[in-house]
Amino acid sequence: MNAIDPSSGPASLHYGDGEFAVLKPGPYVVCAVSGKTIPLEALRYWSAERQEPYASPAEALTRMVPAE
Repeated sequence: MNAIDPSSGPASLHYGDGEFAVLKPGPYVVCAVSGKTIPLEALRYWSAERQEPYASPAEALTRMVPAE
């Protein structure tokens, strides 16, 4: 499997504090809030507690702040 092959599907990651580990190679992950694909090289936002990736700070904030 080639990590940059778009047909290989999403990667599976373990999210830590400030870093992530690739469990299953793939070129992207899917935002837990918006469903947008996030290339691994662009992944900057995630929750280690929830083990979820986010496409932007807005999606991360949406998930982490309870709705009123």
